[in-house]
Amino acid sequence: MAADRRAGTSGMSIKLHDKEFELFISEAEVNAAIDALAATLRSAYDGKCPLFLGVLNGAFFFAAELLKRLDIECEITFVKVASYRGTRSTGTVSELIGLSERLEGRHIVVLEDIVDTGHTIRHILDSVSEHHPASVSVAALLFKPDAYEQDIPIEHVALRIPNAFVVGSGLDHDGLGRNLPGIHRIVEHGTASNEAAEKHNA
Repeated sequence: MAADRRAGTSGMSIKLHDKEFELFISEAEVNAAIDALAATLRSAYDGKCPLFLGVLNGAFFFAAELLKRLDIECEITFVKVASYRGTRSTGTVSELIGLSERLEGRHIVVLEDIVDTGHTIRHILDSVSEHHPASVSVAALLFKPDAYEQDIPIEHVALRIPNAFVVGSGLDHDGLGRNLPGIHRIVEHGTASNEAAEKHNA
């Protein structure tokens, strides 16, 4: 079961471009959540040789950390979709890029750094389903249930978080912040920051 994080961790803030962020979830907590998720996936897919489909750029950290914890036979590949820039969605989702493996009859696990509205994950799952896999599921490092707008279940979640804009552990703000350990959330300073933080669509 995913951890549900609602309280922050006080401490020093960091500025990325024009936005200020504070530590929200420590690196140790992120690692513990990935440990627990890996145990669940190990049990669910042992003997099935799943194909993990990492969604770039954000999921590279999550994919690397998760896969090194899985001592089962599996494969991994990466795809890319361009769906948002900065803290606001563009409202468009491009074609899935890089999907070259044969998916028919395979057990597919899509790896996402974060799922909030779910528009991107719906597009990915629709594209993958056209290849007639044996099964398709989603594993996410972060999930925002308050922002989710789809009826597709997100089966495997490491951490549930409120609807705030976050960076770190692979997530960025216009290219910066992916290398930050742990998860950092935006520091809200009035209406302007609240509006900027309202969406981090995936």
